Amino acid sequence: MRFAEPPSREITPEGVYRSRREFLRRALAFTSTAAAFGTGLTVLSGRGRGEPPAPPAPAPSPDWVPRSRESFGLTEPSTPFEAVSTYNNYYELGLDKGAPSRLGHLIRTRPWTLRISGEVARELVVDLDELIRGFGLEERVYRMRCVEAWSMVIPWLGFPLKKLVERAQPTSHARFVELRSLEDASQLPNQESNVLPWPYVEGLRLDEATNPLAFLAVGLYGGPLPGQNGAPLRLVVPWKYGFKGAKSIVELRFTRQRPATTWNQVAPREYGFFANVNPNVDHPRWSQENERRIGELERRPTLLFNGYAEWVAQLYSGMDLHANH
Repeated sequence: MRFAEPPSREITPEGVYRSRREFLRRALAFTSTAAAFGTGLTVLSGRGRGEPPAPPAPAPSPDWVPRSRESFGLTEPSTPFEAVSTYNNYYELGLDKGAPSRLGHLIRTRPWTLRISGEVARELVVDLDELIRGFGLEERVYRMRCVEAWSMVIPWLGFPLKKLVERAQPTSHARFVELRSLEDASQLPNQESNVLPWPYVEGLRLDEATNPLAFLAVGLYGGPLPGQNGAPLRLVVPWKYGFKGAKSIVELRFTRQRPATTWNQVAPREYGFFANVNPNVDHPRWSQENERRIGELERRPTLLFNGYAEWVAQLYSGMDLHANH
């Protein structure tokens, strides 16, 4: 039997869900998870009466004024900030949707450096604020489709990943980009658990990383990223499921071989390396044919490549999208 929408208990991989070591902790967390789920429903229905979260922190300098704005044909309204900042997956901060917004303040976002390594002309460490000043910021309004069959529309601030790839000067041997997230349990307390192997690792083929839509976000809604949304630097690849969007990135490593990414290691049958949004390829435990946009009650059809086929379909010409899910 396939579900139109996965029950909340089925969101995490079966190996995690059935782990004996995690069972007692999950039982204790059930109440807070249920409360977070209820919060999500009030966001969906528009009936929440609690205090909304604070707006994004003020942009720290004129460098944060975006030089351009692009929506790639998207005309839908953005999802409210209070939903985007309180309904999050960030397993390093906790398993329920509300944990990241409660604990995101623990992430120390400055100073923040990014290591560039592997198949590059010269390994280097760069300061994030230096990158912001050098590249300038753009605003990109993108759909975001979660593998769990819900979606949002988010106005991100950042710069194209291609700019950083060009600065890194990858060698002719580089075929992939591996992105590694912060590993520090003092800032990301759920890294004390073994729910996933840490640090979180994601990756793209080099041609995907240099596609015009691939984006490194440092902010949303005109201000810096909140901790729960991946501060201070996260990947946004809008034609892929949201778990590809590595958060709190500390290293880009250019490699010859395809990197072993976190969810693909944990449950390869359920979470492919490519993770392209595809309504014709179901998750083994639920359908991907449609989705619920946060803030709406009705479901809507899911679009191939999340509606970005015009810009990315050529990357997968001749590939079997079922085999390379």
